[in-house]
Amino acid sequence: MTNRLTVSASRNAYMTHKRIVRCGDEMPRVVHFEIHADDPKRAVKFYEKVFDWKINKWQGPVDYWLAKTGGEKQPGIDGAIMQRTNKGSTWNTIDISSVDEYLQKIVKAGGKVVQKKTAVPGVGYMAYCADTEGNVFGIMQADEKAK
Repeated sequence: MTNRLTVSASRNAYMTHKRIVRCGDEMPRVVHFEIHADDPKRAVKFYEKVFDWKINKWQGPVDYWLAKTGGEKQPGIDGAIMQRTNKGSTWNTIDISSVDEYLQKIVKAGGKVVQKKTAVPGVGYMAYCADTEGNVFGIMQADEKAK
């Protein structure tokens, strides 16, 4: 079994319109993320450009952009970008194919490298970055041979 640091939605928990349905005795899992932004439209452009996420504005009563981060068979979760309401931030780690490649894409799109590429022995390589809104996030390249 591959030892990977990725967040995946449980097969036994899924999002419905307004509630989460959980089956069995499994513990709760992360099923959604929200990225707070001073300028949500700028943040949408950043995440679309760097990670090719599909982001659409929600048609509800508040400014909220829904982010689809991958296909149904791909491990991971979807989330949203919203107007910042406080100084807090959530750090999420994004599974990518190459830390080196994505560090270049992040800087080119206006982001910053917060912590350079680091080996996580037996797991892979990761780095921490900040988007155009100052939100810190991790990027992880799986590689069991990392030392």
